[in-house]
Amino acid sequence: MLEESPDRMATGRTLSVLTLNCWGVGAPLEERMAIIRRGMAALRPDVAAFQEVIVRRDGFDQGALLVDGAWYCRVFAAAFSWSDDGVMVAHDHASGGFGNLIASRWPIVLSEERRLPGREGEEPRTVLGALIETSDGVLPVLTTHLDWEFDHGCVRERQVMVVDDFARELARKADLPPVVMGDFNAHPDSTEMRYLRGLSSLDGRSTYFQDAWEIGGPGGRGCTWDNRNRFAAYAYEPDRRIDYILVGVPDARGRGVVSSARLVFDDPAGDVFASDHFGVLAEIRV
Repeated sequence: MLEESPDRMATGRTLSVLTLNCWGVGAPLEERMAIIRRGMAALRPDVAAFQEVIVRRDGFDQGALLVDGAWYCRVFAAAFSWSDDGVMVAHDHASGGFGNLIASRWPIVLSEERRLPGREGEEPRTVLGALIETSDGVLPVLTTHLDWEFDHGCVRERQVMVVDDFARELARKADLPPVVMGDFNAHPDSTEMRYLRGLSSLDGRSTYFQDAWEIGGPGGRGCTWDNRNRFAAYAYEPDRRIDYILVGVPDARGRGVVSSARLVFDDPAGDVFASDHFGVLAEIRV
């Protein structure tokens, strides 16, 4: 059997990626943001994705509270905004709004937002994509926040197909397999997540992403919505895993293999949790 040449093998290095729904400006905001900043400083992920981020016209920028600008560059895209009297309106990039953020310790060389299908009158949803110039090649990263309603599985099915198309498009411009992160508001056994995990088809289509928790996690359910978190318990919803890190198929050099995954931001400081969600951190071979 021929040995694989060194230039066909992965370097043995890994990059770390993190996702967290940061729960907007839910109280107690200052304490929660301090927990996230301390966690980011301790974990030092190479790339982080945040959902439910708020940027306002009065200069409030939640991204600056989440990450250290000296360590990370970041890009934000709003899904929607509010008028002065609190009415939801189409998002305005100039004035910010409610949306998704990607932070990277490497330069972000391209970013683009895609709107997702939804229902009339419901909160709009988007997916934010970026190409990141890492030391091991261009990495495509996407983050999204899908419809949250339990009975909106049919909406999420249409949304994940757009996310998949966008990931494939960015991957054609990159060197490394795509990483898709976010709050999918869907159980692993839902049709929309089974589609992304290569376990079912939608409209005659199929795809495949590695589920970082399934491949590299320590076992167990990995619930990111958990009633031991008092900020989640108020909703009387069941414990479940709804936040994911998904990674495209590893290439011939083994780049993109998930090495590990674990929950983060799942312990409180006193009785204060970082968010109503727990986060996920994964290590990916490059």
